[in-house]
Amino acid sequence: MTKEAIIEELKKKNLDDLLELIEDAETGDLEELEVVESVGLLYDRELNKHVLKLFQDLGVKIIYIKDEE
Repeated sequence: MTKEAIIEELKKKNLDDLLELIEDAETGDLEELEVVESVGLLYDRELNKHVLKLFQDLGVKIIYIKDEE
């Protein structure tokens, strides 16, 4: 999935917070992102995978946090 396709999908779903994070990553203002491993960023697992990959491609370090029950 291309960056443009990911952004378009996020716009369709009105996920403005994620769009802002992507903008921050593009400008270098976002260096690390903590993600609860069992939850991810989105309910849509496939889109979640693409968004996380995009962040990594933009140089963001993904830090996975274990879910403590």
